[in-house]
Amino acid sequence: MKNILSLILLSVVVSFYSCGNKKKDKQPEQITIETNPEVKKEAPKNVEVSPEQAALIKKGQQLFKDKTCITCHLTDTKVVGPSVKDISRIYKEKDADIVAFLKSESDPIVDTNPGQVTIMKANLDSFVKNLKDDELQAIKAYMMSVK
Repeated sequence: MKNILSLILLSVVVSFYSCGNKKKDKQPEQITIETNPEVKKEAPKNVEVSPEQAALIKKGQQLFKDKTCITCHLTDTKVVGPSVKDISRIYKEKDADIVAFLKSESDPIVDTNPGQVTIMKANLDSFVKNLKDDELQAIKAYMMSVK
C-alpha cells in the first residue's frame, strides 16, 4: 500500500512539474513595413459648407442609415460593398453621377463584379427605388462629403 501511495505521489509531482509554467523561448516574428518616403500624407482639409449644405449632408447621412445602406457600406471599410470613401473617391475621379446610379439609370462603376451588381440592384429596387429626388440628392451630398 505504501508503494502505491508513493507511486501516486510521484506521478502527481512529475505531472505538476511537467505541465507547469513553460516559458517559450521563441521570439515573436518581426514584420517590417516599408514606406515610400516620397509619398507625403496631406493633412485633412477642413472645408466649410453652408448651413443649407450641412443640413443636406445630415439628412443624407440619416437616410443612408435609415435605408440600411450602412449594412453593406461602412465609411472607410469594405464590408459587403465598397466603403463610402472609395465610392465617393471613384465617382469624383470619373466625374460620374451617383444619383443616376441610385435611380438605376447608369451602370455601377465601383464594384462591377456580377455577383455584387446583382446584390446592389436588388437593394436599390427595395430600399432606394421610392426615394424622392431631394432625398437622393441628400444621400449624394452625404456620400460625397465623406473623405
